[in-house]
Parts: sequence; structure tokens; C-alpha cells
Amino acid sequence: MSSPRSDSSLINDDLRPTTNIQRTWRIRDFTALWIGMVVCVPTYTMASSMLDQGFTWQMAIWLVFLANCIVLVPMIMLGRTGTRHGLPFPVLARASFGVKGANLPAILRGLVACGWFSINCYFGALALHGFLNVVGMGLAGPGDGEFISTSQLVCFYLFWAVHIYFIWNGVESIRKLEVFAAPLMLAASVALVVWAVTQVPAGQLFDLPAKVVEGGPKTWAALTGLVGFWATLALNVPDFTRFAKSNRDQVIGQAVGLPIPMALFSMVGVIGFSASQILYGKAQLFPDGLLTQMGTFASALGLLVILLANLTTNVAANLVSPSYDFSNIAPDKISFRTGGLIAAVIGLLFMPWKLLATSGGYLFTWLGGYGTLLGAIAGILLTDYYLIRKGNLEVDDLYRRHGAYEYSGGWNVHALIAFALGVLPCLPGYLVVSGVLDRASVPAGLVSLFDFGWFFSLFVAGAYYYATAKRPSK
Repeated sequence: MSSPRSDSSLINDDLRPTTNIQRTWRIRDFTALWIGMVVCVPTYTMASSMLDQGFTWQMAIWLVFLANCIVLVPMIMLGRTGTRHGLPFPVLARASFGVKGANLPAILRGLVACGWFSINCYFGALALHGFLNVVGMGLAGPGDGEFISTSQLVCFYLFWAVHIYFIWNGVESIRKLEVFAAPLMLAASVALVVWAVTQVPAGQLFDLPAKVVEGGPKTWAALTGLVGFWATLALNVPDFTRFAKSNRDQVIGQAVGLPIPMALFSMVGVIGFSASQILYGKAQLFPDGLLTQMGTFASALGLLVILLANLTTNVAANLVSPSYDFSNIAPDKISFRTGGLIAAVIGLLFMPWKLLATSGGYLFTWLGGYGTLLGAIAGILLTDYYLIRKGNLEVDDLYRRHGAYEYSGGWNVHALIAFALGVLPCLPGYLVVSGVLDRASVPAGLVSLFDFGWFFSLFVAGAYYYATAKRPSK
């Protein structure tokens, strides 16, 4: 691939198309990447948190599997753009949003990643806090009316600092971490299940009653939130597939590494949730709570594995993408490293202990909310690449002003309108679900629309963009 004729304000070494020498990722690397990201505390809590929303455990596991099969489709399709052109997500977005307008989806995607980065740092802090207590430190938990204790906050900052090493050493260090960590995390998951079934009869372990909620479980809202869980990676998966040896490697690796492992590890969470209730009298949604209750040497090792699991998820899913996203704002001034450091600092501003205080806030407000935002962006990118451009890009023009992707001052107005049309109709429902507006003050149809947020925004934004986009000359 030839070196693009570029504008220095639009390119740096991290944003250039990858060369053949850089394309070293095979099927096992993508499978390990996904297993490393899947085996984390948010996945562990996914199905068990749905029990509190009226779902049976069987329905919860099925929805987790279905949602990940759905999100796998745009993930593979956008992944192909990385293998074909070697482009990271924010550069790909220039084709549809414009060479300057691409900063909008890049910043939105980057901020969501910062939120997830903060959440996983919090989970890692809980595991570190639990480990220190198991080995006899006697650290205090939150007091009445508190979301987090002082010692837990210190653990949060310590775990945060570990991530800087991997940002400093780049994507290849992350690939090596995933390949090393994935087998350990799978072994720990199997060990937890074996322990649970030897302690509790299977009939009791899977006799989990669903909570009775007014109006019954919200199936579509839950499915939308579950799709939104990986809507982040569905956008920026080119950041990884640009290093693939072939498109086949990314397709098979992602198909093997995502839907089934997500369902299986969610099942591990259900088992742990049930075992903690039966053995200790209190159902623990988070694995650190269960392992701390056990108080054994094996549980101490388990807490260390949780630390590793959250580290692998965080550096791959929540630091690589914003590193590119923030670099895209000013490539001549912000490198991959600098972008990652910016993301890590922004992550400190989130307060995940409040967001995770209720299962509804996590499932509907957080996952459903950002899923709606990112669904619209995915709809625009997929429509532009596959239906408008038929898979053809003028790669050189993605790195210079006044080329094919200049539009109006570097911004594609129709992409912005498409994004607004996909997102704004869902906003009233989001404000109701998040508690900002009273349900009675918003028409029921608009509230219900948010239940379909990711699907609605993807199709509406994509449809408008298809109807208004200028077709490239042949």
C-alpha cells in the first residue's frame, strides 16, 4: 500500500494504514482477544443482574447469547474494513462524516470507553480490596450511605495506574497479554463452577426464582442494553482487525470468541450468584463478594485472576479505542500514547460506584443509553461503506483536506442529520429511564421507543444516510 499524500493535521504514524509487516494477528489472537475481554466482571454480572429485573436465568442466558450474535454481524462487517484498508475506526469514519466531522463519532466513542475504563477499574479495585482482606489486611468497606470506602478508593487509583504500562508499550503488548491471560481466566472460571457444584446440589443451584416486577420483564429493553454492551467494539473493531493476517482470521476468531463465551461466562455468574445465596445467606452479584466470603487461599488466587481479567478487558476494549479516537482530534500533536493517557485521566472523573448501585441503572440507563448513540454511528458507517461506496475508499483522501471526503469544510451535514434523527427520538425515553423526567410527563410511545434504542438508531440513521448520501462517481 502506498503512503498517503497527507495533511500533517490529519495523520501520524499511529493512524497510517497498517503495512503487511504489521499484520501478524491470526485466528488464535482474535479468539484470545475476545476471551480476554469477555471474561470480566461486567459479563459475570450480566445474566444474574437480570434476575432482579424479572427474568428467569434461562431467559437471561438466552438473551445474552442472542444479543451477541446480533452485534457480531456489524462487528464482522466493520472488521472487514480494517483488514482490507488497514485503517483505524476514526479514520474510517472520515469517509462518511468528513475529515473533520469524524471527530464527533470518535469523541463520543472515546468518552463511552472512558466510562467503561472507569467501571472496570472499579471492579478491579474491589478485587484488590477483597484480596487484601483475605490475606489479613482488615480493610473497611463502605459505611452507611457510602458507595465506596477510602481504602477501596485507594485500590481504585492503584489499579488505574497499572494500565499506563500497556498504553505506553502499544497494541502488540496488549496482544501478548491477551494470549497469556485467556487460558488462565478460562481455568479459573471452570474451577469456580466445579467448586460450586461440589458444594451445592445442582437442583438447588439452578432453582433461581425470578423477581416479580410490575409489568413483567422488559425483554426488548434488556436485549437492546445487552447489544449495547459491545456496541463500542462493534464500531472500533477496525482498530484491531487492521492488524489481521487475513479477513478470515478476524471473522473466525470473533465468531468463536464472542457469542458462546459470553453466554457461558454469564452462566458462571448465575452459578456464583446462586451459590453465595445458598451457602452464605446473601446473593453476591459481584465475584469479589463471593470469593471474599470464602476466605480461602483458593479464593485469594481467584481474586488475583479477577484483577487480571479486568486488566485484559480494560486495556483492549477501553484504552486502545480512545487512544486512536483522541489522537484523531489532532494527530500532529496527540499520539496513541498521549491519547491513551488522556482517556485514562478522563476515566478518573467517572464515579462507577454510583452507576452500578442498581441493576436497572446499569442495564437500561448505561448500556441502553450509549448503545443508542453508537447504533446510529454504526448505521451510518455500514451504509456508507457497503451500500454507497460498495467497499471502495480513496484512502489517500482520508488523510488530506479538499479531497473526496472534504464535504462542507470537512463536515458531512447529512451524516450529522442522520445521527440526530437516529438518536433524538430516543432521548425522552432515556430521560425517563434515567430518572430525569417523570414517566407521566412523556408519551408512552416515546418511552417505549427507547426500549429499541440501538435497533432504532441504527436503522433510522442508516436509512436517512442512504437516501441523502452523494454516490461516488464511477
